[in-house]
Amino acid sequence: MSAFVVPLEQIAALTKGTLMGRPDLVITGVAGLSEASPGDLSFVAGEAASAEGTSTRAAALLVPRPIDGLECAQIVVTNPALAMAQVVEKFFVPQRPEGVSVWPFVTLDDRVSIGRGTTLYPNVFVGEGSIIGEDCVIYPNVTIRERVTIGNRVIIHPGTVVGSDGFGYVQESGRHRKIPQVGTVVLEDDVELGANVTVDRATFGKTIVRRGTKVDNLVQIAHNVEVGEHNILVAQVGIAGSSKTGHHVMVGGQAGIADHVTIGDFAMIAARSGLNRDVPAKEVVAGFPALPRMEWLKAMAIVAKLPELRQQVRELADRLKALETKAAAKPKARRNPKQKTSLTAKPKAKSRKGT
Repeated sequence: MSAFVVPLEQIAALTKGTLMGRPDLVITGVAGLSEASPGDLSFVAGEAASAEGTSTRAAALLVPRPIDGLECAQIVVTNPALAMAQVVEKFFVPQRPEGVSVWPFVTLDDRVSIGRGTTLYPNVFVGEGSIIGEDCVIYPNVTIRERVTIGNRVIIHPGTVVGSDGFGYVQESGRHRKIPQVGTVVLEDDVELGANVTVDRATFGKTIVRRGTKVDNLVQIAHNVEVGEHNILVAQVGIAGSSKTGHHVMVGGQAGIADHVTIGDFAMIAARSGLNRDVPAKEVVAGFPALPRMEWLKAMAIVAKLPELRQQVRELADRLKALETKAAAKPKARRNPKQKTSLTAKPKAKSRKGT
């Protein structure tokens, strides 16, 4: 039997939705539309999903408006996806202990501070003088180096390293001399870092990931970078040193951002873009090097025709060569040397009237 048993009326109350069905119906799980079984709650997010909802086996659905022909119960809410997230978080995720939970093989260095409700899973390392706030979840094999500051409700997934040395060297007689990285890292409240993310400490000062930002797996954030509030950084993004993003910036997967670049608020960087210039607020860029999106689309339309254009150029070159060959082979007209040209002929004498 499921460990979760939730009356439908409690779900309606949590989501502030309008219940159409039995309020005493019990929900024992959550699932997608196609995978749902009797007892599950699911949700409908669009027109295509609405059609699929008529054939689901779910006990109840969160819907944006009533759907005719459904045999299961419905809860009408403004945003079904958001409501589903609220339900899962409230009723179907095991609650963490109120105190600090430290699992086996965790290493805490001197003067470390851990906030109430934070959980550290096995093999986590926290360096000297680091501070972790309340209600954080630090998953296995995370390394948090010395003097790092982490806010409240931060989630860090396995394999991530926070506070490793920035990549800084200076040339000396043909050799690379390391520049000591003596700065730190600050992760503000409600930040989430995916698996195998690296956030380098600043050379001096701070590398900052501001509140509400969500970072996908395998992202590199270099020294002295400032990532703004509520950003989305998708997998394999790389941000070079001292670059800065505004708030609500979205960066697509595998995009690369050069050093000392500033990206404005609400800007969007398309996947696999190469950005080497500043981006104004609300601009959408794409390509390598990154261009405004419409310019990039026009350029890509031309690129798609390059094989055809190349063939046309070859044909024109062949035609031009043939015309030149024909002109060279044509015999030139021979001029009679006794014939006087208009330049050497004497002008005719004009007759005088009245003489």
